[in-house]
Amino acid sequence: MSGLMTILIALAVIAALGYAFRLAGQKLTNNAPMFRDMPYAVAFGYMLGLAVILWAVWTYIKAQFLLPEAEANKYFYFVVAIHAFIIFSVAAWVFRVFGRAVGTAGTRKLFRQMPLTASFGVLVILVYAILAIFAGVLAPHGQEEVFAQANVVPGGNPALGGDPAFPLGTDQIGRDILSRLIYGAQNTVGIAFVTTLIAFFVGGSLGFLAATLRGWLDQFLSRTVDVLMAIPALIFALLLITVASAWVTGWGLTVAMVLIMALIDSTRVFRLARAVGMNIVVMDYIEAAKLRGENLSYIVFREILPNATAPLLAEFGLRFCFVFLTISSLSFLGVGIQPPLADWGTMVKDMSSFINYAAFAPQVSAAPLLAASAIALLTVAVNFVVDWMLHRSSGLKE
Repeated sequence: MSGLMTILIALAVIAALGYAFRLAGQKLTNNAPMFRDMPYAVAFGYMLGLAVILWAVWTYIKAQFLLPEAEANKYFYFVVAIHAFIIFSVAAWVFRVFGRAVGTAGTRKLFRQMPLTASFGVLVILVYAILAIFAGVLAPHGQEEVFAQANVVPGGNPALGGDPAFPLGTDQIGRDILSRLIYGAQNTVGIAFVTTLIAFFVGGSLGFLAATLRGWLDQFLSRTVDVLMAIPALIFALLLITVASAWVTGWGLTVAMVLIMALIDSTRVFRLARAVGMNIVVMDYIEAAKLRGENLSYIVFREILPNATAPLLAEFGLRFCFVFLTISSLSFLGVGIQPPLADWGTMVKDMSSFINYAAFAPQVSAAPLLAASAIALLTVAVNFVVDWMLHRSSGLKE
């Protein structure tokens, strides 16, 4: 039976189970609102989630206990992902319990209000930050180091084609994948963070100035931002970086990419800062500051900025994700962070040829998913934290 036919049959069975689940729930609970008002799509989603969990559990048990070592090694990355998920989940719970017991009264209160998803997100962000800052110490090899052993199988078992010195294997030219993943955190995340900071400084400052001064400055900045936002961000970035590549190379091109991405994203920050600032400048305390003769910098940074912190912090997290994903996309297209620097987008592109080995070496064909998973995990973690921050700033209670 072909793989497509197997998937279609599985979806049909899950669809039938979803219908039966909703119907049984209505009968057994005497048509309780939860099941009475449940759309069929929700019931299907419950059954699909249950099927995925059962498949993951069965695959894990099979890989750990039932298959011979050579066959089990094909599921190496899958087993690592399951272990990492369990470890991070338990660590997030311990992290939250620890934060509730240790620290100042303010931090303890913060951890008491923190849901487990936000705790998970904060912990993941801290791990990424540690990897980025101490990449040179934590990475077993250099990001530019090339070894004679190319295409080493992950797992570290010499009998299966692995090497203990390269637990995640090597790529097609002999570079250690684990080391490049760690250095990728330093390059990809670090550059995205710096880009977002520049974008917020430029966009936020100009947005608050436009909201405070109004007049011709507001009109000029707003119309300029409208023009820039009318151009798709990725296409605009590709165009500007291609032009910049004719003038600079190497590190210069990376700096140009940072400035270009900061310019493009500052337009979005400008819009938010101006909208928030317009609501703040009409407040009585702003008028009082003007009557006291306070200068413009005092009004912007001492009166407006503290009252706009909550929405700006939430936007910072979302904007960081967009910049992070855009830089990875540019690197995948070959115009982002340049070799020999390790970058997750470039790693996905470089190791995409491994997909051809899926028929007989799944553990090798899954190598591009490592960098893609690192990108996805950080994106999910940041969004967990941003959702919690938006919930807190909205004033909603549990």
